[in-house]
Amino acid sequence: MDRAQKEKVVEELGQIFESSGVVVVARYEGLTVAEMTDLRNRARGAESTVRVAKNRLAKIAVEGTPAAGIMPLLEGMTVLTYSEDPVAAAKVIEDFAKDNKKIEILGGAMGGTALDRAGVEAVSKMPSRDELIASIVGCIGAPASNIAGAIGAPASNIASILSTIEEKAA
Repeated sequence: MDRAQKEKVVEELGQIFESSGVVVVARYEGLTVAEMTDLRNRARGAESTVRVAKNRLAKIAVEGTPAAGIMPLLEGMTVLTYSEDPVAAAKVIEDFAKDNKKIEILGGAMGGTALDRAGVEAVSKMPSRDELIASIVGCIGAPASNIAGAIGAPASNIASILSTIEEKAA
């Protein structure tokens, strides 16, 4: 890798550390290509990304960003999982780690907050942005449907009574 390529990688990683809602660092020693592909596919399905980068370049890129707290974690064979959604990447890597003991979650960063192993696990248990939006929309929509049901109920009751009277008269 020449200097220009390294500078490009550092710039890309810097963007990741600046703009991601969460970045999780894990050690992946012993993972097969098929297992890594499975992790990447799971991440893609959850709108997350998995990236392997040289630790030296990642340390240069993370310096001065909100995620600078992960710098000590960048040792050995590490993989970065990140997403804009502050929960998605943590959920993906936690689920994968349950199925595959070859991956060890070291920690991560959520904005400017450094996360240890327990912190990543706690973040993974939080509802995702889409789940929160669905919950809020459900709460907003529920009163309106209750009002519509209450308004429509007397009319249907009257119609039912009228049809019963009509049947008895006939």
